[in-house]
Amino acid sequence: MNRRGFIGRGLSLGAAAAVAGSVPARASAGGTGPSLRSSGRAMTPMMITSHTNDTGRRAATAAWQVLSRGGAAMDAVERGANIVELDPDGTGVGWGGLPNADGVVQLDASVMDGATYNAGSVAGIEGIRTPASVARLVMERTDHVMLIGKYAQQFAVGFGFEVQDLMTPKSREIWLRWRERLSDTDDWGPADHLRRPRAGSGGGGRADAGFGEDAIRREAEEWAELLDLPGRDGPDRDYVLAEALIHRYGTTNVLAVDAQGNVSGITTTSGLAWKVPGRVGDSPIIGAGLYVDNDIGAAAVTGRGEDVIKSCAGYYIVSQMGAGRTPQQACEDAVGMIRHKYRNVNPEFIPSEKFVAINKEGDHGCAWMPFRDAPPRMTVANADGIHTYEGVSVAD
Repeated sequence: MNRRGFIGRGLSLGAAAAVAGSVPARASAGGTGPSLRSSGRAMTPMMITSHTNDTGRRAATAAWQVLSRGGAAMDAVERGANIVELDPDGTGVGWGGLPNADGVVQLDASVMDGATYNAGSVAGIEGIRTPASVARLVMERTDHVMLIGKYAQQFAVGFGFEVQDLMTPKSREIWLRWRERLSDTDDWGPADHLRRPRAGSGGGGRADAGFGEDAIRREAEEWAELLDLPGRDGPDRDYVLAEALIHRYGTTNVLAVDAQGNVSGITTTSGLAWKVPGRVGDSPIIGAGLYVDNDIGAAAVTGRGEDVIKSCAGYYIVSQMGAGRTPQQACEDAVGMIRHKYRNVNPEFIPSEKFVAINKEGDHGCAWMPFRDAPPRMTVANADGIHTYEGVSVAD
C-alpha cells in the first residue's frame, strides 16, 4: 500500500465503521434465522465474537460479509470490532466504556494477524473511539507492538483520527452512581485472591465478603443493578448475573479464519471499571488477552486481566490446541489452570474470566467459571448463518 492509499484508509476508518454499524442486527448470513447451537463443529470461513447482544450480531453480520466475499480475516475482525466500539449503548468497549476512578475513559486494544505473524496494540489511549483500528496501524506502520497513553493518541491523530469525548450520558450516570457509593468496591488494597473475610465481620465490603460462590453472586447482583442490565430478574437471570461481572471488566473479542485459512484476532476494551488511573489489563498484551498462530488458531479473553496476564492465558489456550486439544477443551483447560494456581492460596476464590477460541478448521469453543449453572455464550457466524454458541461453565 502506498502512502497516499494508507492515509486514505486511516481517514476513512470512522466512516467505514459507521456504515458497518448500519447492518441489520438479526440478519443471517445463510438466510436462516438465529438459533441456539452447541456443536462447535468445524466450518470455514467463520468468525466469533464474545458479544451476544444485538450489537454482537451486527458485528458478526458485518464481519461475515467480508469473509463470505473472500476477504481477509484481519479486515473482518476489524470491521466487527469497530461496530462494538462505536455502540453508544455499550459500557465495556470504546465509546461509552466505563471510566477509571477519576472519571477518565482509558482504552486498550490489540490485534494479531496470523498471515504475517504481526501484532499491534495500544494501552491507556484516551479520546479515540476505535482503538482496535489504531492498534492495527501500530502493527502495519511501525516495527513496534505497543504504544501507550498520550503517545498512542498522538499517533492516531497523525493518521486522521479525531479526539472525541468517550463518555456517553449512560456511562457518566453509571460512574456518578458508583462514585456516590465509594469505596467498598474499588481496586485499592490486596489482590482479589488474597482478600479474606475479616473475623466477626458482617460482610458487605469487598474486603469482608470472601470469594465463594455466594459472595460472587452478591457482587454480580450489585453490578447488574448498577448497570441496569435487562433480564436480571427474568428466566435468564443466572446468565445475566454472570455477564454482569464480565461487564465490569469490559472487553470484547473478535476472532476469524478466512477462506484462505488465515487467522486473525482483536481484543478491545475500556478496561476494568473504576480502575486505578494508568492501570493496563490483559487486552493489549499479546499472549495474554489475545494470541494468534496461523498454524493452529486463535484465543482471546474477557474478564479480570490480572489473572490473564499472570497465566499468559491466550498463549496457553493456543498451545493446548497445538497439542491436540479442541478449542472447547483448551478453553476449559485455561479455566482449570487458573483455578489450580489460586487453590492453595485461597480455595474460595473464583476467577471471573471468559475464554473463547477457534482453530483454523473452524472449530470453536468458550468456557468460564462465574456460576456453575450458567454456561457462557458467544456469537458465531459461518455458512450456516449467525447463531449463539453455548460453551461450558467449569465447576472446578
